[in-house]
Amino acid sequence: MGVEEKLADMGVVTTTLESAVGWGRTRAMWPMLFGLACCAIEMMAAQAADYDMSRFGMELMRPSPRQSDLMIVAGRVSRKMAPVLRHLYDQMAEPKWVIAMGDCASCGGVFNNYAVVQGVDEIVPVDIYISGCPPRPEALIGGVMALHEKVEKLKIRDVL
Repeated sequence: MGVEEKLADMGVVTTTLESAVGWGRTRAMWPMLFGLACCAIEMMAAQAADYDMSRFGMELMRPSPRQSDLMIVAGRVSRKMAPVLRHLYDQMAEPKWVIAMGDCASCGGVFNNYAVVQGVDEIVPVDIYISGCPPRPEALIGGVMALHEKVEKLKIRDVL
């Protein structure tokens, strides 16, 4: 019988520092709104009462990159908007994560031309891709849950 079993009977919780930090990071992610096209409407719907992303600790979409650690790129990114996207990403505090929401953000979608970036991963590193045109709010919540799993598995030394 280990110390975990003995202390659990007394109401004491034991854990590792990495699992506690991972739990804290996933329960307090603050997304930055970066809605560029029709996917932004689905992103807003995920915040509404029917889907309620606040149950994941995402009470508000932050308009400031300095208060955010998750960038959700929802929609197509034009070549003119790409430097702005990169600038906002650079202003975010570490650790930071990116979700590419929709086909346009993931691979350019139906806009295969010179004016649209063919995947936001040309500009910033992407952690989770969500497919669909536009993806439903359930898909965004599934992507957030997948990102939570990824963050909880990270070691502290990998993030620093």
